[in-house]
Parts: sequence; structure tokens; C-alpha cells
Amino acid sequence: MTTRPTIALWGAGMISGAHGAAALFLDMPILAVASRTPERATERAQQLQSTAATYDQLPGDADIVVVSTPPQLHAADTLHLLDAGVAVVLEKPLCTTLADADTLVTAAAAHHERVLYAENLAYAPAVATMLQMVPQLGALNHLEVRTLQALPTWGEFTSDAWGGGALFDLGVHPLAIAVLAAAAAGAGPATTVSCRLRGGDGHNSDEHAEVSLTFRSGLLARVISSWNAGPDPVWDAQISSPTGVLRIDFWPEPTLEHNGESVQLPTITVPLPFIEQLGYLGQLKAFSADIAHDRTPFMDVAFGRLILDIVCAAYQSARYDGAPESVPFTGPRDKTPLQLWHGT
Repeated sequence: MTTRPTIALWGAGMISGAHGAAALFLDMPILAVASRTPERATERAQQLQSTAATYDQLPGDADIVVVSTPPQLHAADTLHLLDAGVAVVLEKPLCTTLADADTLVTAAAAHHERVLYAENLAYAPAVATMLQMVPQLGALNHLEVRTLQALPTWGEFTSDAWGGGALFDLGVHPLAIAVLAAAAAGAGPATTVSCRLRGGDGHNSDEHAEVSLTFRSGLLARVISSWNAGPDPVWDAQISSPTGVLRIDFWPEPTLEHNGESVQLPTITVPLPFIEQLGYLGQLKAFSADIAHDRTPFMDVAFGRLILDIVCAAYQSARYDGAPESVPFTGPRDKTPLQLWHGT
């Protein structure tokens, strides 16, 4: 691409608004918005100065398509779009089974790695700054990441078809930060996971997850993801060694501290701060550059599969009362996380 890429939105749910706003701030034209519901496609298209479309009409002339359909549709949607010749921003969770994840990894390699796994926090300025500072701490002795909030009132997050609950959907964010922080500290890859899940009323999904993730160095990370918190989200991370502590709080706006002192973060450049603070702007800008230079994205499909490996191992562990499971997961690759938890 010699000019700014054009965008289409494949799905018009809440998260599509963040991707669309990022595209507008980067002067990337949004050519069309498609949804299962024509009314929703029209509403989102009007908000983003775009045109409503059907899935059959996409990708059209778009260079990049943002896929934000339910996770059970991610693999088929992405394969279709890659075969149509466009690059894909694929919302998390990557997909619902490791078999589909394997197919996506193979397809991405065959299409010059033109798929971005949309772990937006990996592109957030606070996270990037934190990861640059982690090596200064030396060998870590504490790593905890939490995402705590109320149960979503939109979407089908607790349906069996979705594939998993709080850990599968919300929990991929703290798991990604834990994996990235451990790598920055030289702790090596994750080797085992232990997990306990708690469900909710009226559905089969988990609403609260507590995960212990062990890395090759012996570092033990704790990840908590919950839909049982109050109305004010708590998203944070704390990383420490005998010589120092790093802490991020994401709400109400991202802050970073080193040994209790505030760390200066980059100045926000757009009128909707969260678009930049939570990484939506950075990931689309980086992916555009990746495509132009024919290089693999920082957040590629293989990373998304690694996180799903951990998630599947965690749900299997929860089935057996927290018994450790190996990472990468060695169990069935055709089961969703929920199926692994319930043994179905």
C-alpha cells in the first residue's frame, strides 16, 4: 500500500466503534460496515461517516477488514477474507478451539502474516513503557495481573456457543500482559497452569477465574479475571523483584508507577483518549506499517494461539480442581474451553 489503507468493519458491535474511531483518527477511510443486523450496521456506519453493507458485499475495495463477530465465527470469517486478498484485524479471543487456531496459523503464514491478533493492550503506551522498564528490575519474584468488572449486559458472552466465559473472553488481556512481562524479564515461556473457575446462575459459563501460571524460570504469575466485580472496573498489574516494583492501573485512565513514583507516559494526541491509551490507535498504525513492509505483526496469530493454549489448559485444570496442566496444552484440540471445563 502506497497510500493510507482503507478499512471495512466486519461486525458492528461495541468494540467495532473503538476500531472505527482509531481508523478515523489515522485518516484511514472506512468504506463499509457490515453486521448480522442491518439496523446496527446502519447505526455504526452513520457514526463513522461510512456506508452500511452486507457481509456478501465485503471486502469490496477495503485493504484491511476488522473482524469483531462472535468468537465461534472468527476462524471462518478470517479464512474467507484472507482468500479474498485482504489483511485482517481479528478481535480476541482468537477463536474457540485450538484446531481452528492451528488452521489460522497455517493460513496466516500462507498469506504473508497479514493477520493481526487484536490484543490492543500490547500496543497501549503504558504497557509498552512498562515492558521497557521490566528488565531493570532483574529477576522477578511477583507478577499479578487483574481484570475485574461487572458481567456485560450486551452480547452473548455467557452462551455455550461463545466458547467460554470470563477467563476465555476478558481473561485473555491479563494473560497476555503476564506472558509479555515474563518474557521481558527473561523468565522464559509458560510451562504449566493451574486454575479454579466459578460459574454463575442461569448459564454454563464461568464468571470468575483465578489462574496460577508458571514460567520456565520458576516465576509464578497470578491472573484474576472476573465478571463479579462492582460497576467500576479494576484493571491493574503489579510486577516486582527484590530491587523494585512496577504498577499499572488502567482505570479511570492508565497510570504507571515505579517504586511508588509516577512514570511519565506519552502525551495523548487524539480527542478520545482511551482510543490511544488502550492501544487501539497504536495497533492499527503498527499493522498498517507491518503490511507495507511485509513483516509479521508484534501481535500475530501465533501469539493468539499461545494465549488460547493457556486458556484451554486452564479450563481443563479447573475441571480437575486446579490440577496443573502443561502449556502448550496437550489435550483435545477440537473442544471449546467450556467443553473442556464441563467434560462434554
